[in-house]
Amino acid sequence: MSGLVVVGVDGSASSLAAVDAAVRQARSRGARLRVVHAFLWPALHVPLGPSPLGPPEGGLRKMADRLVAEGVERARAAVPEVEVSGEVVTGEPLTVLETQSRAAELVVVGSRGMGGFVGLLIGSTAVHLAAHGRCPVLVVRERAGGDGPVVLGVDGSAEGARAVDFAFAEARSRKAPLVALHAWTTWNAPMPGPREASTPYANPPGALAEEEGRLSSEALAGCRERYPDVTVEHEVVHGETRKALIEASRSAQLVVVGARGRGGFAGLLLGSVSQALLHHAHCPVAVVRGADARR
Repeated sequence: MSGLVVVGVDGSASSLAAVDAAVRQARSRGARLRVVHAFLWPALHVPLGPSPLGPPEGGLRKMADRLVAEGVERARAAVPEVEVSGEVVTGEPLTVLETQSRAAELVVVGSRGMGGFVGLLIGSTAVHLAAHGRCPVLVVRERAGGDGPVVLGVDGSAEGARAVDFAFAEARSRKAPLVALHAWTTWNAPMPGPREASTPYANPPGALAEEEGRLSSEALAGCRERYPDVTVEHEVVHGETRKALIEASRSAQLVVVGARGRGGFAGLLLGSVSQALLHHAHCPVAVVRGADARR
């Protein structure tokens, strides 16, 4: 096993679900699994050992070791054939997991950790990693996704090409159909090429829809050839992308999106569509950054 999948744990129900998803990912990839806990307390200069008035097995350091050990044990029990290791790394979670992502092919985290505020649907760690991680990031909720298709958000952008390949690989690994969903409006669609001067409309009726369908099909063409065993359903809908993908996530087992699509502003690492899905999708979400991810 040469590849590496990393999962962050903090003792929350969400992170336990992340361990379950991560070990399955490691098995399907033929990769090792590393269970990581970011140990913030040394940087805050608080006592790490057991209290003189408490049990000898107490203390923050032993609690951190226990969280990792429990994650490792859970993963090994679920999929014994995967090589699993654990590590407590000093630092705050955002920095620790971003650093871990440099050597990993996938980082898996829960949608909300122990530090989450009541009422928030997703924690800051998941959002930060989706924007800054150097590899794809899988965000898992306590409730697993359904047994439906893998849903891919397609926008035809160069930044989204890696997300397309990731989604096809996931669909093949899961033996699931792939729904390639492209939603467009007149505000986010690129204008078709110039028409003849005699054309009565700047863009004849149906021209934008036709162009959107073409761009979406071209985005999938290479992966269709590389993954001939994946059944693909291509959906092009006129409507808001966020709403369409969130609705599709109700019956999906996974939604895959690029970190930033063609409508994003230069310099932003995470677009509005991927952020909306992280907060509101009904199943796990994989966010895949483009060619700049390893820089």
